[in-house]
Amino acid sequence: MGLEELPLRSDGSLRPDGLALPPARMPLIHDRRPLKRWTYAGIYGEELMLCAATVRVGGVPQCFWAVLDRTSGELVEQTAFSSRLVAIGGGQLSVSCRKAKISLALRPSGEPVEVVSRHGASYIWTRKLPVIASGSVAAGGRTQQIECAGLIDYTAGYHARETAWDWSAGVGTGTDGSALAWNIVSGVHDAPTASERTLWTDGTASELPPAEFAAEMDAVSFPGHSESLRFSAEAERANSEDLKVFASEYRQPFGSFSGTLPGGAELATGFGVIERHSARW
Repeated sequence: MGLEELPLRSDGSLRPDGLALPPARMPLIHDRRPLKRWTYAGIYGEELMLCAATVRVGGVPQCFWAVLDRTSGELVEQTAFSSRLVAIGGGQLSVSCRKAKISLALRPSGEPVEVVSRHGASYIWTRKLPVIASGSVAAGGRTQQIECAGLIDYTAGYHARETAWDWSAGVGTGTDGSALAWNIVSGVHDAPTASERTLWTDGTASELPPAEFAAEMDAVSFPGHSESLRFSAEAERANSEDLKVFASEYRQPFGSFSGTLPGGAELATGFGVIERHSARW
């Protein structure tokens, strides 16, 4: 299978020939595009929500983390051009800095979904994995022991110079008692089929149809389907920077979800994020 036959969606057991993909080494430059890669973990619960990520763009490291205490409404966060504050891998997530100490074990709670797609003149890869996080979170003057569901996003590839996407990740419980998790996107890995859009029901993955995100970032709909999600934001991570050669603008509010996903998964509870991100890189 070559580049012209993408996209390809699987549990990771099927891969296109001739393309370097993680965990193999990927060149820093390919098809005249720099390698972008990140690992993002989002953990979403009734009392606390958090995210943490390690990022490299063309070899330049960055990391960020954020913790929302839903009881007080306080959001504590940090972004740094460093690879030292955040570590995600080997079934562990850790943050160690003056403002936070986080130590979580991450155990898989659903089927992995891996997608390889064309983007611009080259290709991009992602792997999404539902997890249960358990451990200690110390931030904002409070230490909590948690056990919460979440999602890990592994991404790498040679994205187009101008890239923009809307994205949602969340977890919840269905009205039938099922454990739910979802990953919804528009802008990358969003072909009509073989996309990264996924609903996990008790760990079993099924692909969701194409999605549209409301301009106000308060809803996600699925054209041709009656189901939709409503989103109520509680606290927001946001940043805008223009370094001329590189630029990035994003908003990522944490909040709660209600509604129904295609396939009839009606939420009794739902927590997570919606993100809007545009980049020149």
